[in-house]
Amino acid sequence: MPQYNDMFELSVEDMELIETALQTTRDSLSEAQPDPGSSDGETLRRVHELLGRLHNQKIFYYPKDKVYVSG
Repeated sequence: MPQYNDMFELSVEDMELIETALQTTRDSLSEAQPDPGSSDGETLRRVHELLGRLHNQKIFYYPKDKVYVSG
């Protein structure tokens, strides 16, 4: 059985394109309101989880020399 390559060389632009494609897929699957037990419902759940993992890997800017105020 072949093994997966675990060394990826993706740019920030590549990751943005992947994230946009996943968001588009999520939106199209959500419009149909799939049954959670269906294959579309399972795909939608997996897309949501993957988008969450991508979000959690982002590094957000917070100023180090000032108090950060959101909004």
